[in-house]
Amino acid sequence: MRRVVSLFLPTWPTDRIRRKFGDPPRERPLVTVIKQGSRRLIASACPAAQKVGLIEGMAVAKAQAIVTDLHIIDADPEGENASLRQLAEWLIRFSPVVAPDPPDGVWIDIAGVEHLFGGEESLLKKLLDRVENNGIQARAAIADVPGAAWAVARFGKGAIIPPGRVVDAVSILPVQALRLSPETVSAMHRLGVERVGQLAAMPRAPMVRRFGREASLRLDQALGHAFEPITPILSEEAVIASRAFAEPIGRLDDLKLVVRRLSEEMCQTLEGRGEGVRRLDLIFRRVDQKGASLRVATAKASRDHVHLAKLFDEKIETVDPGFGIEEIVLVANRTEPLAEEQTVARGIEDEEEAVDLSQLVDRLTARIGADRVYRLAPVQSLVPERMTRKIPALAPPSGSTWPDNLDRPTRLLDPPESIMTTALLPDHPPVSFIWRRVRYKVLKADGPERITSEWWLGDQQKTIRDYYRLETAEGARFWIFRDAPMTEGGRWWMHGFFA
Repeated sequence: MRRVVSLFLPTWPTDRIRRKFGDPPRERPLVTVIKQGSRRLIASACPAAQKVGLIEGMAVAKAQAIVTDLHIIDADPEGENASLRQLAEWLIRFSPVVAPDPPDGVWIDIAGVEHLFGGEESLLKKLLDRVENNGIQARAAIADVPGAAWAVARFGKGAIIPPGRVVDAVSILPVQALRLSPETVSAMHRLGVERVGQLAAMPRAPMVRRFGREASLRLDQALGHAFEPITPILSEEAVIASRAFAEPIGRLDDLKLVVRRLSEEMCQTLEGRGEGVRRLDLIFRRVDQKGASLRVATAKASRDHVHLAKLFDEKIETVDPGFGIEEIVLVANRTEPLAEEQTVARGIEDEEEAVDLSQLVDRLTARIGADRVYRLAPVQSLVPERMTRKIPALAPPSGSTWPDNLDRPTRLLDPPESIMTTALLPDHPPVSFIWRRVRYKVLKADGPERITSEWWLGDQQKTIRDYYRLETAEGARFWIFRDAPMTEGGRWWMHGFFA
């Protein structure tokens, strides 16, 4: 299913200026201006300028009367569009199908890649965080169709429209959300048409006669009744291999064969440049202008064309060819230098050479997701859930290790689960406990082992736990703790089990 992000940059012209020149400070009003005849009008205003009442279309003379030290810069539409394209190229890291939406937006088709970021909500948060951390104000919405995402990003409240709920989300929005000309919007207002739902309820023929075919088209695009293509841009630095077909293809075997040939062609180009692939995008263009895209990444730079093609094998099965695919494009969006290495000399291999697991990691990542393939590295902490951190599967050794004398269970519960215990004397282990509605009788126990948090975290994050190792009548061994001394009303928790 198609899912599109509309990224809205409400103050793009002024944000661009501040990023380029570094001033004025954000608390100082800044506007860009255009000339209309002999008049100078505000083209855009930063948040600080809007806060004091400066708006688009206001005369500059009036604005200077309100703010005497107003920063004024001539508008540069061509420069703004060029910078918008550069931003769109930078956003290819989120999806292979990205296109600028001048003058203040970017389209991103995330179908097939949202799982790489932990889902749509996580992807949207990461996208906005990355953009705003670069000093750019942004809002965004996700919908089944570009028109609905555009409308909700600018005029709606919800950021993510669930699949199939486009009509409900768009109908309540003002007609300005349909990307219509100001003249058309004014004509609608004169006739009392304020909301998209009112326009959609009108008979189609009278609506077209009154407001033109553009209104009909934009309405259909916003409601998902008319297809709106997104033509992706390709980075100028990307290595591209493509194949167009005189007759559309759709068989799975044919698609896999083409991908292998494109991969071989791309790797030959990369070999000449002394580079290897780190991120590959595969774009399918169908005869009905609809498309699909797939993305894979490698743990380290590679130009093994057989291996790279195999990374797409399982993902290609999810592609719907429709009435046929007329073009396939393979794009190496991220590459790294890769020098040739001699691994065997006269049949003698280095027995101490580390085993290369990169291809295994790549296959696992392509199959189950990048967030599920990792290693655990030690962390300087005695609190069990803070003793490890996730690092890339092929990250170099950090040199740190866990203490050898720590007796820890083979499995930890995250988070720990509450248990009920019998009344005990202070510092004594329980004689029985109830966990997950099952009562266990304790035969042997060892403890307490007091574990406290790191002193540098301060009292606000201070942790005090008394851990016990228990063995039950059934032979099971558990690791439980009390989160405070009994005299302070500490509660008991199940944290893990021993093999």
